[in-house]
Amino acid sequence: MARTAKLKVGLLGGGSWGTTVATLVSRNAPIMLWARDPATVHEINEQHSNEKYLPGRQLPEQLRACGSIAEAVDGADVLIMGVPSHGFREVATEAVQHIRPWVPVISLAKGLEQGSHLRMTQVIDEVMPGHPAGVLTGPNLAREIHGGYAAAAVIAMEDETIVRSLQQVFHSGLFRVYTNTDVIGCELGGALKNIVAIACGMGDGLGAGENTRSALITRGLAELTRLGTAMGGRPETFAGLAGLGDLIATCTSPQSRNRHVGDELGQGKKLDDIIAAMNMVAEGVKTSGVVMELARQFGVDMPIAREVYQVIEGSSTPTRAFKGLLSQRVGSESDPG
Repeated sequence: MARTAKLKVGLLGGGSWGTTVATLVSRNAPIMLWARDPATVHEINEQHSNEKYLPGRQLPEQLRACGSIAEAVDGADVLIMGVPSHGFREVATEAVQHIRPWVPVISLAKGLEQGSHLRMTQVIDEVMPGHPAGVLTGPNLAREIHGGYAAAAVIAMEDETIVRSLQQVFHSGLFRVYTNTDVIGCELGGALKNIVAIACGMGDGLGAGENTRSALITRGLAELTRLGTAMGGRPETFAGLAGLGDLIATCTSPQSRNRHVGDELGQGKKLDDIIAAMNMVAEGVKTSGVVMELARQFGVDMPIAREVYQVIEGSSTPTRAFKGLLSQRVGSESDPG
């Protein structure tokens, strides 16, 4: 695909997914990536690699990095936020001091803000008013995509004209990008599936088997759809890439951070030790408490999410969580719970 004429892109975040998206975008438009770690900036610019997050992968020479948010944002026609939910507001608050008016801002984060319960596009609306906000999401395992495997994602914004224009920024080779105007559904699908992935991982760690995982994915999809639609998402979104697609990838892949956390918990390891040993953020750990508060607020029963949350906050164990799920009343498949 020809590079998009006169378009400049800034991307904030030098983790595995941020670097992968920057690689994809660099084929279409000039891009500057901001990373917090000076060593990462130097490595990207001089060695064209990011071994901490993408070991063994070569980065394109046209991808440039910097250690200044101002440098990455200044003059950008599109800003991509590739930082986790817990640091999102802080980075956005600094970025807004340098961004030009009306520049679209796209979130890559799959989490919810603790305390406020906000989605990342809502944080953008608060911190960066006047900037069209959207999200890029879907079943996107960074190492596979960077390795050239075929994959699909969805970019969601309320403005259909803008979202179709930005589609061309991300669409690259075997990485196919579809559009959607259901921002709420797409963001919630990405955030809620992480909790189901932790549940599936716990089952794997306990040796529960393939049938158990299939049941958790299916009932987990029902849970996240109930809450997602109660919060304003469209039902069909949760049957698409941002819902079911992302759920399958995250619940089954050894590359999934959230499934990894669950697997380690199922094997009896302590959560603090698991997190300390990881280079990357498992958003489901921080999101679980927010989701339970939202479930209470919207009157939605979420037994899988509840059991996962109780394990994460220390009042239960993976073994007790699975016993709790098995003791749930069994009725019609269309019933909640």
